Amino acid sequence: MPQPAARPSADALLAHAEREGRGKLRLFLGAAPGVGKTFAMLQAARAAKAAGRDVLVGIVETHGRAETQAMIADLELLPRKGISYKGRLVPELDIDAALARRPSLLLVDEYAHSNVPGSRHPKRWQDVAELLQAGIDVWTTMNVQHVESLNDVVQRITGVRVRETVPDTTLRTADEIVLVDLPPDELIRRLAEGKVYVEDTATRATQNFFKPSNLTALRELALRQVASRVDSDLLERMQGGAIEGPWAAGERLLVCLGPNQSAERLVRTAKRLADLLDAPWFAVTIERPGVSLDEDAAARLEAAMQLAKTLGAETQRLVAADWPRELLRFSRYENVTQIVVGKARRTGLRWGWPRRSLADALVRQADGISIHVLTGEEESTSAAGRGVDLGSWSGYGAALASVATATIVGSQIVRFVPLPNLSMLYLLAVLVPAFFHGVWPAIFASFLSFAAYNFFFIEPTGSFTVARPHELLALAIFLIIAVAISALAGQARDQMRASAARTRAARRLYEFTRRLSALPDASAVMEAAASEINAAIGRPCAILRPGPTDLEIAASWPPDDRLDTPARAAARWAFDRDEPAGGGTATLPASGWTFFPLPAPDGRVGVVGVERAGDDAPLGLEARTLLSALAEQTAAALHRALLSTEVRSARTAAETERVRNILLASISHDFRTPLASVLGSATTLIDYGDRLEPEARLELLGQVRDEARHLDSMVRNLLSMTRLEAGALEINRDWIDVGEALERAVDLAKRRGATQCFTLALSDRPLLAQIDGSLFDQAVGNIVGNAVRHAGRDANVTLAARRDGEALTVEIADDGPGVPEALRAEVFEKFTRAAHSKADGGESAGLGLAIAKGIVEAHGGTIELLPQDHTGATGAAFRIRLPDGKGHTP
Repeated sequence: MPQPAARPSADALLAHAEREGRGKLRLFLGAAPGVGKTFAMLQAARAAKAAGRDVLVGIVETHGRAETQAMIADLELLPRKGISYKGRLVPELDIDAALARRPSLLLVDEYAHSNVPGSRHPKRWQDVAELLQAGIDVWTTMNVQHVESLNDVVQRITGVRVRETVPDTTLRTADEIVLVDLPPDELIRRLAEGKVYVEDTATRATQNFFKPSNLTALRELALRQVASRVDSDLLERMQGGAIEGPWAAGERLLVCLGPNQSAERLVRTAKRLADLLDAPWFAVTIERPGVSLDEDAAARLEAAMQLAKTLGAETQRLVAADWPRELLRFSRYENVTQIVVGKARRTGLRWGWPRRSLADALVRQADGISIHVLTGEEESTSAAGRGVDLGSWSGYGAALASVATATIVGSQIVRFVPLPNLSMLYLLAVLVPAFFHGVWPAIFASFLSFAAYNFFFIEPTGSFTVARPHELLALAIFLIIAVAISALAGQARDQMRASAARTRAARRLYEFTRRLSALPDASAVMEAAASEINAAIGRPCAILRPGPTDLEIAASWPPDDRLDTPARAAARWAFDRDEPAGGGTATLPASGWTFFPLPAPDGRVGVVGVERAGDDAPLGLEARTLLSALAEQTAAALHRALLSTEVRSARTAAETERVRNILLASISHDFRTPLASVLGSATTLIDYGDRLEPEARLELLGQVRDEARHLDSMVRNLLSMTRLEAGALEINRDWIDVGEALERAVDLAKRRGATQCFTLALSDRPLLAQIDGSLFDQAVGNIVGNAVRHAGRDANVTLAARRDGEALTVEIADDGPGVPEALRAEVFEKFTRAAHSKADGGESAGLGLAIAKGIVEAHGGTIELLPQDHTGATGAAFRIRLPDGKGHTP
């Protein structure tokens, strides 16, 4: 049966795709200074320029060597950027100028160089990373001693600690590594000739660093680095090209870290072992519930975890009381085959007995997993553990006072009440320091209680001698119980405090989320978030959002609208690159602010920043974790508020478009009939006016006048609606007889050809109200016109007015078909028209009742549609209630 065709590795293809679009990095690697890395790079660059490439020298250090200076004589040089530092200008690589020039090939010497404070990045390899991301090819140089994972190895070989290092992950991103090699004897000869250092420096270097044995060892390290890279390249090409080979099951490695001094050495050892095994690796730390770290220990642990992440490890933080079990559970879940831990003394007490080290426990419990124990200087804490908190002097003072009080109280009690056993009183004395000061003061109180009980209450008193054997057994049992109780009570206290702290943090986060979710708009969300973050972190906070030209401060607490230039640069970097920037990070660390992006599903919505403390201390681990959680909630709430604003805007735009379309359709339809009548009458008068009888001419002119009045009425309605919505309706109040206004509405309807039967139900006395007469006539006229159009030609329309206490009531009813049930709830809305009715002939724009409602309410009155059976028929009945202006003199 034929074998299926081999397929390329998805990971290899993905890695190749990720490199597309970015610049290519060529690294000239040497074993030591002076082997000719810069010379080899310049030689290759000259050949590339001769072949037609655009070559630019970004920065090259000649160190006074004439041959190196001659190599760059005919190459284009990029002017360096002077950065002020301690009163002088220090020349550094100008990244912005390089990005603006955008050459095909840029030469950047000394890859591991540390930039002067105030630069955009603290390290030159970070400058190179930005250039590569912009699509510029970069050639650079470096010695093997600057590789981070080899730092302690080089120190043991040469006795010199190299301060400038490059993460191993950056070496893996290099597209090509060129080994520049020179035999040790030849290098020492060049050193003696003054081609590497000046004479005095060369003499000291030969006696210390440049020993033949050191150079041979460094040369081997460089060869191993290049060989490892060649093997990785070959493997990637085989996988990407679907070339079959003997693929063996891979190794997976885990290193367990704690807050001790050897944590970074442990990370580098694990990195080298992972490279030798060609294995992915994890860096894990385990926290014990209820136990917290001091600032120094937390800083050491955070530095080790960051170093592991820089070297390519996947970091995890676990929480468990049983470290070995949790570590093995995680290892089996992640298919880890090898675990690296540090050697530690058996220290600490558990239930009063010495506790095994983590390495011993793993060796006993591991099944199928290899355990590597890093030997060296013993640490007082285990590799994954935490420093033992021995408590404060106040705790031991409280233990001493508690035991003394128990002794005094016991001596007084036995004078009056003979008790067979006072050990319970001393157990109570143990519990007091355990609950208030922790485990170790309680254990101290246990031994102190043992001694006091023996000295004062066990015969013979006044000495530590025990006369009767059963008393000795009772003392031993008392001591065991006291120590166990103290340990249990102390651990319960620590766990209770840790649980309370976590509960407070969770409650704060919940309250913060609930508060933000209830806010209506983005500005309120940002103001609340800035205030809450300031209260939680204890530092000034600012939230920046994209503006027309740059990021702008949208909210800050305490209120401030200014940020200096470095802070704004860090904020822009965090927003553009979606990574933290500013103080305490690898980008713009000299800034006085630390900024974190606010991510959203469709992009970043802004950045949040906190100002560094006065002592220039970076944010601690707990503060960074809390700030990260608050930033995520802020981003979610801000994204929701922005989406809500967009939805409201979209709805408003859709409603505006709908109203515009309806208005245009209504105007075009409703104006057509009277305009056609006016046009026809005017045309007839122009063409045949001299041949028409006077009566016919008057009739045509009357039609023109009536249709013009109709058009004027519709325009007045439109203007009135516009003024009502804009809040610009002017009301000129005067004393008006409401009865006369109803009579004018009936006369106007009849003049316009209304055929209905109108009935006025008015009192004999005038019904005066302080209102705007013209506006009230328009409102009543709209309601009467609505009845004329919809009630039918033979309908009866009744208009009634009466005084009800301090108000005037006007009712207009007809016996037509009435308002359809589906329209009764929205009869006073704009553009509401009865779709089934043909009585209006298309002459209604659907604005009459909406305008009547606006006019009545502007006078402080109310208007309503009464139930259909109000008049005993099925018609429409409207009721208007107006204040009559009582208290004012007509």
